[in-house]
Amino acid sequence: MSVHEPSYIVDPGVEVPVPAAGEVWTVGAVILDRHGAAFAQKRSAERRLFPDTWDIVGGHVEAGETLLEALAREVEEETGWRLRRVRRFLGTSTWTGDDGGGLRHEADYLVEVDGDLDAPALEWTKHSAYGWFGRDDLVRLKENRRPGEFLIHDLVARAVGAVPDRS
Repeated sequence: MSVHEPSYIVDPGVEVPVPAAGEVWTVGAVILDRHGAAFAQKRSAERRLFPDTWDIVGGHVEAGETLLEALAREVEEETGWRLRRVRRFLGTSTWTGDDGGGLRHEADYLVEVDGDLDAPALEWTKHSAYGWFGRDDLVRLKENRRPGEFLIHDLVARAVGAVPDRS
């Protein structure tokens, strides 16, 4: 358990699952810009798990971390941005990757961040591109995925569709 106060706020009613002993968990962050477009990064073709596909920011929960601590850490590690606000719990999914890592549980959140949204500090050894996806270009998130493997597309579509137009 963390002894530090988090540097981010969590909106009332945001659910935070508590992993059971022995479960492997990951977290994901759908990050929105001021226009309501969602950030995604393309996994490099050399990645063993889901190569050359679009993904949201996120990763594995480490021993001793809460889901939200992992979320804040992953946002900073993968983008250089800082988690400012956890707006909404988008749900959990359970999946098995093609990397032999077994069953994983994933908790996804709609978040806001601080930082230069035009200049993410990507981990270029792990990612080859990034983009902002609005309602009109979500189909790109299906690139290199087979039918039925549209978890990222569907998650971002729900998040983007749920956000009121801020223009």
